[in-house]
Amino acid sequence: MLAPRARERVAAETAPTPSTPAAPTPPLGKKVTVQAGKRRLTLSNLDKPLYPDGFTKGEVINYYSRVAEVLLPHIADRPVTFIRFPDGVGGQQFFEKNVPNGAPSWLPTVRLPSTGSRSGRGEGEIEYALLDELAALVWAANMAALELHVPQWQVDAGAHRLPADLLVFDLDPGPGTSIVQCCRVAERLRDLLLDDGLTPFAKTSGSKGMQLYAAIDTGDPAAPSAYAKKLAQRLARETPDSVTAVMAKNQRTNRVFIDWSQNNPAKTTIAPYSLRGRDHPTVSTPITWDEVEACRHASRRVFTADDVLDRVDDHGDLLLNLPEKRAPLP
Repeated sequence: MLAPRARERVAAETAPTPSTPAAPTPPLGKKVTVQAGKRRLTLSNLDKPLYPDGFTKGEVINYYSRVAEVLLPHIADRPVTFIRFPDGVGGQQFFEKNVPNGAPSWLPTVRLPSTGSRSGRGEGEIEYALLDELAALVWAANMAALELHVPQWQVDAGAHRLPADLLVFDLDPGPGTSIVQCCRVAERLRDLLLDDGLTPFAKTSGSKGMQLYAAIDTGDPAAPSAYAKKLAQRLARETPDSVTAVMAKNQRTNRVFIDWSQNNPAKTTIAPYSLRGRDHPTVSTPITWDEVEACRHASRRVFTADDVLDRVDDHGDLLLNLPEKRAPLP
């Protein structure tokens, strides 16, 4: 975890080194060497727009540098799946689980059995990156990895997958609904989780919906999905006109889909504070329950990179206490 006042320090650490002019901004295509924590990195194409609204790769790197202090604890020891946009949002995008060729030698990685049909490198194994320091975030941002997705479990020093420590509900608004309806469903889920001794936290997805998290203890890999499915199906039975627990697209019109399946050990969810590859640099943003309850207009629960930096200045990390609230999964 970064030391206090890391935002100010990060801004200095990612400034050009003395051998590189601090101004003007390097022209498109030019490379610049920076100091990120204890690492020196070479960055390129800082002026390249990665979002349709003109948000550049340099601005992406700046955002991830400044939000690193609150982001890194939420992805620590979790294998990262990147969604990269080398030609910017609107161009080709691709998921990347395996560490790309040319990754720095200091980047920690973990080799795990593949759980999908495409195993990547090796015989049924994937070599994931672990982002555990500022320089790793800067490296990922420099390769246009706008989105960071992680599972609900961590790995230990021996590269063994640990039991799930998080429960997640992904609330996805179908046609005719928005995050406003997701917030109403989130309030109902919150009450059920509290009744079961769990403490839920909320964040936006950075897209149309939102997620709820609760820190859990369980030794059964299948238990989180089973528990989440039970609650999702309960709400769907109670209000079938506004909630669905099935994935079929034709069941989602005017309903919020409670995706319980992201608790499957093979699934990942957008990380807190990750950018999204949308028309604007929106962010998966932690929000308070007061904000959930007050949500009446979808546009007021959309936060950009600049908004999130201001929110962190004002409120710190709204998910800071999540690990401390761990409780047995019912």
